[in-house]
Amino acid sequence: MNPRIIAVTAHDDYTLLLTFANGEVRHFDMTPYLGYPAFEPLRQVAFFKLARASHGTATWPKEIDFDPDTLYLEGRPAKLEEQAA
Repeated sequence: MNPRIIAVTAHDDYTLLLTFANGEVRHFDMTPYLGYPAFEPLRQVAFFKLARASHGTATWPKEIDFDPDTLYLEGRPAKLEEQAA
């Protein structure tokens, strides 16, 4: 089991800055997933930016969430300057 998400920041370019319980910070690009019907509401930037950390993963209103293991395994480590932003 991979570490769970404790904080999420959503950006206008459909990327997430994710902080994990083990202290790691990673970027995840949601763009490839926006074509799926389940994620259609996320195509609106204002809605996308409502992302929150809940139950160890990234969640949005309308009961939208994303697999935390995918977010961890496919996310790329954030650089120090990105973590402070």
